[in-house]
Amino acid sequence: QVQVVESGGGLVQPGGSLRLSCVATGSIGSINTMGWYRQAPGKQRELVAVITSGDTTNYADSVKGRFTISRDNAKNTVYLQMNSLKPEDTAVYSCNVAVIARYTWKVTEYWGQGTQVTVSS
Repeated sequence: QVQVVESGGGLVQPGGSLRLSCVATGSIGSINTMGWYRQAPGKQRELVAVITSGDTTNYADSVKGRFTISRDNAKNTVYLQMNSLKPEDTAVYSCNVAVIARYTWKVTEYWGQGTQVTVSS
């Protein structure tokens, strides 16, 4: 089994910064795509940023230039550096990890439980 755990959320003032981390543990052959999603109250979950195994990144237009996604393959960890935070960034941020099984090469997506980010003065 694979476990995915996020950390780093919290309360921050507008204009501030936070760094989210997400680590995958368990039976992992390798990891393909890793991504961050968010869901604000009353809204659908949306993609924030994604990074492939080749380090190609993609961002939602609303966070381009403010957020940076990165990964440490040795630690099965993905990060989201969030700068110039705005109140509209308030949401539960969840991590999605596409794991490739060791012997079957089957790809399975796993989700973390989410971490709350609140941007408010």
